Amino acid sequence: MPNTAKLHRVLKAPPERVYRAFTEAEALCSWMPPFGWIGKVFHMDVKVGGTFKMSFTNFSNGMEHNFGGEYLEITPNEKLHYTDEFEDPNIPGTITVTITFKKVSVGTELTIIQEGLPDIIPLEACYLGWQESLTKLANLVEPEICAS
Repeated sequence: MPNTAKLHRVLKAPPERVYRAFTEAEALCSWMPPFGWIGKVFHMDVKVGGTFKMSFTNFSNGMEHNFGGEYLEITPNEKLHYTDEFEDPNIPGTITVTITFKKVSVGTELTIIQEGLPDIIPLEACYLGWQESLTKLANLVEPEICAS
């Protein structure tokens, strides 16, 4: 039975900066892989009907997971909705991901919903990975670095 993960986080950064972290390949690679993983984006065409392909590689053992999907709905700085599929036949099915970016008084209210997670991925492992990734995301988008 496929599972659903729902995540919520408030970040001290404007929606435009948080959205960029999801739509720029180098930024995405810097924060999305959980601790101990390295991310690589092979291609990323952020438009409705556009596709992406990336991988996470376990730094300890070199195991790689390739995955990709299609962008279904995009409202810049407000919403991303896309599919996600693993190339590994042992991780079947299509995951749908909906991310909303809401401007709030202190920055951005971020909501992530992953639907259709395959049973082979324990829901608690999914939450653990996202918690680590969201910590890395906050470390990327929250600092106000001024040029001198």
